[in-house]
Amino acid sequence: MMRQYELVERVLNYDPKADEALLNRAYVYAMKAHGHQKRASGDPYFSHPLEVAAILTDLKLDGATIVTALLHDVIEDTEATRAEVDQLFGSEIGSLVDGLTKIRRLDLVSKKAEQAENFRKLLVAISSDIRVLLVKLADRLHNMRTLEHVKPETRKRNAEETIDIYAPLASRMGMEAMREELEDHAFRWLNPEAYTTVTEKLTELRKSNEGLVEDIRAALAGKLEEVGIKAEVAGREKKPYAIWSKMANKQISLEQLSDIYAFRVVVDSIDDCYRVLGVSHTTWRTVPGRFKDYISTPKRNNYQSIHTTVVGPRHQRVELQIRTRAMHEIAEYGVAAHAFYKDTGRTNGQTAPKNAVELEKDSGPYLWLRRLVETLLEGANPEEFLEHTKLELFKDQVFCFTPKGRLIALPRGATPLDFAFAVHTDVGNAAVGAFVNGRQVPIDTQLRNGDEVEIETSDNHRPPAAWENFMVTGRARSAIRRAARDALREQYSELGRRLIASRFERVGEELTDEVLMKALPRLGQKSLEDALAAVGRNELPIIDVLRATIPDAAAKEPKKEAYRRTRRFGRASGQDGWFNIDRVLSLKFRADQEPKGLGGLAIRGVKDDLPVNFEPGGAVPGDRIVGVLTPGEGIRIFQIHSPRLKEFEHEGWIDVTWDIDPDTPQRFPARINVTALNEPGSLAQIANVIGEGGGNIDNVRMVRRASDFTEMRIELEVLDLVHLNHIITGLREKAVVNKVERVFD
Repeated sequence: MMRQYELVERVLNYDPKADEALLNRAYVYAMKAHGHQKRASGDPYFSHPLEVAAILTDLKLDGATIVTALLHDVIEDTEATRAEVDQLFGSEIGSLVDGLTKIRRLDLVSKKAEQAENFRKLLVAISSDIRVLLVKLADRLHNMRTLEHVKPETRKRNAEETIDIYAPLASRMGMEAMREELEDHAFRWLNPEAYTTVTEKLTELRKSNEGLVEDIRAALAGKLEEVGIKAEVAGREKKPYAIWSKMANKQISLEQLSDIYAFRVVVDSIDDCYRVLGVSHTTWRTVPGRFKDYISTPKRNNYQSIHTTVVGPRHQRVELQIRTRAMHEIAEYGVAAHAFYKDTGRTNGQTAPKNAVELEKDSGPYLWLRRLVETLLEGANPEEFLEHTKLELFKDQVFCFTPKGRLIALPRGATPLDFAFAVHTDVGNAAVGAFVNGRQVPIDTQLRNGDEVEIETSDNHRPPAAWENFMVTGRARSAIRRAARDALREQYSELGRRLIASRFERVGEELTDEVLMKALPRLGQKSLEDALAAVGRNELPIIDVLRATIPDAAAKEPKKEAYRRTRRFGRASGQDGWFNIDRVLSLKFRADQEPKGLGGLAIRGVKDDLPVNFEPGGAVPGDRIVGVLTPGEGIRIFQIHSPRLKEFEHEGWIDVTWDIDPDTPQRFPARINVTALNEPGSLAQIANVIGEGGGNIDNVRMVRRASDFTEMRIELEVLDLVHLNHIITGLREKAVVNKVERVFD
């Protein structure tokens, strides 16, 4: 285990102005706080934060970050408190440590939810100070280095988190060396057979190609020296996970890979980069389609380099990465390479210089991260947040342009809708069409590098929830879900307002927003819209609203006589139909929605859908229907004779009516029982009547079968009650049909 003076010396070697006393104090405090705690390996627990600090000294990070590394587990795993850390080491370090502390006391329903909630908190902390991420990545790296000591289920979970989240996050921050090591450790435990196979193959290849890397390096360095280019040339073998990924993506064997060996050429200037490219391409044959210029078009993590593949000495395909020294430092260490982490001069409780903060927030990776957090925090739940994060961490990109030439970087497979939301959320919400390179295309077309995309918008448009299915970016998906939630909330609010207004009218009072606003504290609601939506969802009883707004509501409220029998519908359902006739809403079907299942109904005058379920018995236009308001589920539609209506209290019933657009005919589900003679061709005759009558059979089931007759249940789709009755009449006229009746169970 590293000694105290060794850690301090490592920091002072690259930062002579570091606060030595602060480092010593943090070392002693963390060691005492962790006391006799042990790791799964049996080592003293303090060895872990000490190794994390050592990893960060290799990145030459400031003293506050090293202190944070030493203390990063004290709040979570010891008796130490945030207040104590603030008092001893300053609020800046206290904030950094708190950002790394996991959530322990939340009542979370699943391990996935816990993982997502912890990661949500981490990203929020990172958005305030990027050093939280650097400590977290170093923490994860050391845990992965010692993963063999933990339980198999913990090992698997940590490896999955690393490959899904932390390695891509390190890549997005430009920290490629750390990404590679994280990936390889995770690969080793997630797919041990593949890891062993690849490493064994690499060993064999290394033996058969002994001296190859040095031969290619020397040949390349010699060519550059001949033309007077000062360069450092280094060759290396790619990591097992990178090789395995390419093999899996391209469906080829290891021997078929063209770029197992990569060579890095580091020069003094950008001009030299392109001179090296010219020498390489004129000396060796290039491999078509293997050229990328990330100098003129940097990646979102600020990575810059020229990539090309040539057939070099020994006829071996090799990948060349050409960059300047500054580019190389950023490529290796990413955000950690920026000067503001090395020379900020932060001390105990001191604020960083203003120019350091400005540099930090203007850097490409950090700007991306802040925008990511702003978008993802709008997710409805932790799992959604985690899903969006994984989407945003995709590495493969396409670069597209707005008509004015603005460059938009998107994940591979992105659509014009993803492009629209990347430009601005308002553009995405209003998008109705797209033009790619001047040609109109479907809104779900996959974009390619270099495409110029123009988005057609409409102020009166809202994105349908179904669009989420072909979105690629988390930003776009989050916006679509948010728009759907907002639309649904508006629907419930409108429904709640109508229900409250109806009850107010019954007791002779006028509903105003001012009256409801005054009652919000007694109703336990934060806003007027919250209260209305709660009533619409049947989570807040209307009688409670009445009592909170009108003190003598109980005296004014009509009793049971307010529910009077409006019509006697017969005894088919075993009871009379009772309705609150003051609850009359007109519902309308949307032409672009299927009538079956969820969705399909919208309250007249409101644009988007209110969740509506049709009960299995079926209801068609022309039927008398009743809506049942179910908390959190919207409205369930019953045909008036449905026997299931007796399961619900009358207070939750809403009398609803059909409002069908005759210009957009739609089909609705219905069920009939048919008793027919058991003879050849009878089913064909029945199907023929339904087909000629314009009906559509969804399902046929034999309910009862005897030697002389068969009873069958037919589920079909019709336009309305008249259409259904026409089909039933046609069936009754057939000689093979003994009986036809409609059923609602």
